[in-house]
Amino acid sequence: MRTARWRQTVLALALAASGALVWAQDVNPDSTGREPVITRVALEKAKPVTAKHAMVVSAQHLATMVGVDILKRGGNAVDAAVAVGFAEAVVHPCCGNIGGGGFMTIHLKDGRNLFLNFREKAPLKATPNMFQDADGNVVEGRSTDSYLGVGVPGTVMGFDTALKAYGTMSLKQVIAPAIKLAREGYILKQGDVDSLESRTEDFARHANVAAIFLNDGKPFKVGERLVQKDLANTLELIADKGIDAFYKGPIAEAVVKASDANGGILSMRDFAGYTAQWEKPIQCKYRGYAVISAPPPSSGGTTLCLILQIIEPYPLAKWGYGSVNSVHYIVEAERRAFADRNTYLGDPAFVHNPIDELLSAEHAASLRATIKPDRATPSSEIKGSLGAPEGNHTTHYSVVDKDGNAVAVTYTVNFLFGNKQIAGNTGFFLNDEMDDFTSKPGVANGAGLVQGVINQVEPGKRPLSSMTPTIVLRKGKPFMLTGSPGSATIISSTLASIINVVDFGMNMQQAVNAPRLHQQWYPDVVYAGQGLLTPESQKSLEAMGYTFQQFSGGAVEAILINPKTGLLEGANDPRRPAGLAAGY
Repeated sequence: MRTARWRQTVLALALAASGALVWAQDVNPDSTGREPVITRVALEKAKPVTAKHAMVVSAQHLATMVGVDILKRGGNAVDAAVAVGFAEAVVHPCCGNIGGGGFMTIHLKDGRNLFLNFREKAPLKATPNMFQDADGNVVEGRSTDSYLGVGVPGTVMGFDTALKAYGTMSLKQVIAPAIKLAREGYILKQGDVDSLESRTEDFARHANVAAIFLNDGKPFKVGERLVQKDLANTLELIADKGIDAFYKGPIAEAVVKASDANGGILSMRDFAGYTAQWEKPIQCKYRGYAVISAPPPSSGGTTLCLILQIIEPYPLAKWGYGSVNSVHYIVEAERRAFADRNTYLGDPAFVHNPIDELLSAEHAASLRATIKPDRATPSSEIKGSLGAPEGNHTTHYSVVDKDGNAVAVTYTVNFLFGNKQIAGNTGFFLNDEMDDFTSKPGVANGAGLVQGVINQVEPGKRPLSSMTPTIVLRKGKPFMLTGSPGSATIISSTLASIINVVDFGMNMQQAVNAPRLHQQWYPDVVYAGQGLLTPESQKSLEAMGYTFQQFSGGAVEAILINPKTGLLEGANDPRRPAGLAAGY
């Protein structure tokens, strides 16, 4: 039977073929790890949230309002970003965390651009072959579902480091809203319930997890209240005793005890030796804009900038969104950039990252020259282009304050709810970030990325990440803040949000909603959002050698500072229906 949705989709595709601006979304939830359905329906009416002074956009509406309240009380963007991060650990537990790690990109009103690395570290007892059996085969689940998959968490130190350096409020002040949300609980909406429900079986395997995240053994329902007293106690301990409670005190002791009891290798020495580090951000130019993004151990900024530099000479605006030419050249740029990403990038404390070579104009030109205008390049024909190397679930939020300070944060526990386990009565999920290492060179990790020895497991090493918290500047001032969850698709989702605005003339909400595409070298397939391509365009691209699979991409939480109106435009991704853009 031909449904209303079917008729709506056909109408939209017909409009698309006529050249009309028609992106929009029809979304079927959300924050679960399941891909939402996004059809190509007329999107001309999609409008961002606007505000005059300040804006916060996050994947959870209560966390957004915590940030807005901090800004209204006189806090700056860093204060608000830290408050949002702690709040998301309570109200967005699949992805927001104090049991994982991440990155923060900052633009200060005085013009400085900064980057804070609080990525997790491998335990000191880690070894390159720890996820292989005696025969050298990768053991499924060892890096994702066990305590061996847990890296030393960095979020708490990262937030404290940023706050002390550039915030104006105390740790106790910015963590107080999160404590209240955990102790008093919050009413669940559909997006929250969908996220929790997706892991019902995993929660049931562990009594301490089930006691919190199941309601008498059953999934929570919309309208019910989720209370997390254990997490409230943990956050209160951090607020009262400082971060030593987490890294040298009872919280670390509880995690190490649980690790020991469950075959893990974490130690008190691992926690006590953890560091968050200020790094020089990746910077590049694109069509007159300055792009500020994440350096290694994130691959995000380097890969994003390499793609942008490859595609810059092409007339994407003339070709149009979703056109055969635009898709072809963006995919081929992504394919080549990901080959370099997977071959050369790793933790700079352990390996040399040839950033200057990768981001040189000569390198972009050499890669561009290998793109054939009329056919796809098989990934098997693409190698890391500098020669031999020398050696899905995350969350993003964006904050701009009244003074022009801007903060983009992406942090993660890796897969949805990390390793799905909580140490004792600490109340927070632990990450399974060790899966981001190369378990075995040439064997795909959980994200499907085929990587080499440069990202192998080593003691104290940070795994390579795709997180891409990005700030785009126009004439030295913030123009856009963007980023996304989504493992390897973080990079392509962030890329899409930029080119949708800069090249295709979309407003911020259209740019976030529009179906996306992704190619990561291997597997040799193009992932395309439903509605991105007309049937005719897809047929033409398939004739050129492309194979397509449907996907939705990440979940971009972005802010645009409109140079014409001066207003802040906030856009929450409808793929995260529990999220919110709000300001004042």
